[in-house]
Amino acid sequence: MKKNLISVIILALLLVNLVLTALLMFTMMPATKNANALISQVASAIDLELTNGSGDQTATVPIENIEVFNVPSTADEKMTINLKAAGDGKDHFAIVVVSLSLDKTSDAYKTYGATMTEKESLIRNEINSVISSHSITDLKTNNQAILDEILEEVQTMFGKDGKKLIVGVGFRSIQYQ
Repeated sequence: MKKNLISVIILALLLVNLVLTALLMFTMMPATKNANALISQVASAIDLELTNGSGDQTATVPIENIEVFNVPSTADEKMTINLKAAGDGKDHFAIVVVSLSLDKTSDAYKTYGATMTEKESLIRNEINSVISSHSITDLKTNNQAILDEILEEVQTMFGKDGKKLIVGVGFRSIQYQ
């Protein structure tokens, strides 16, 4: 008799739990939907991107308005950069050509576009300092984070117009050992 009574009590508690869970679900879902709608409205009002935070803005600029500037600018030259020690006792280096995507329609392009080759050594220095602060493991496993860091540094170099001028960074070629 005791086992049967305990089974009935467990069944009753299970049903009560199920009813309370359903009640909680139906009362919380509308409030959650309203909160999500409010957050989306506020974000759109202040023009925030609801993305993962990647610095690449080339998707917002039409392809016909993008000019590519390669660093180094000559086709046969490449940058050779020593990498941070990876802990394996070997010296590692990278040979890279970095491409900057410039927005031709921005006001900053009118200011800096024609003189980008004059600023190449400064840009190379920023690229060199970013890449040399990473190990070969970082370069192999997390290229995008390094590209985002290069983008941020080069944009900072150009001041307040940097984000309007330089909208993306990529490796035209990369080799490492």
